[in-house]
Amino acid sequence: MIVLIEGTYRVPDLAVARPHMETMVSASRAEDGCISYAFSSDLLDPNLIHVAERWQSREHLAAHAATNHMATWRAAAAELGVSDRALRIYDAEPQDL
Repeated sequence: MIVLIEGTYRVPDLAVARPHMETMVSASRAEDGCISYAFSSDLLDPNLIHVAERWQSREHLAAHAATNHMATWRAAAAELGVSDRALRIYDAEPQDL
């Protein structure tokens, strides 16, 4: 089973948030069980950040939530004024199309 996370959050200043986001993405991509991990800025609203994650299992996702870089990101997000966080989790079966 593949675990998908998709959603959005808002940053007040992308230039200030970007280094923290880059650190989070790089560390997450290096984790065991991470298939893909991405933050992207919306073309029409640059302070709206799209989140897309794929994990091999719920266990890998739980391990991700317990990492030091996740704790660091959560603290930074609070200081940066990240708001309007809306994330959804889906379970999916891999298929070759």
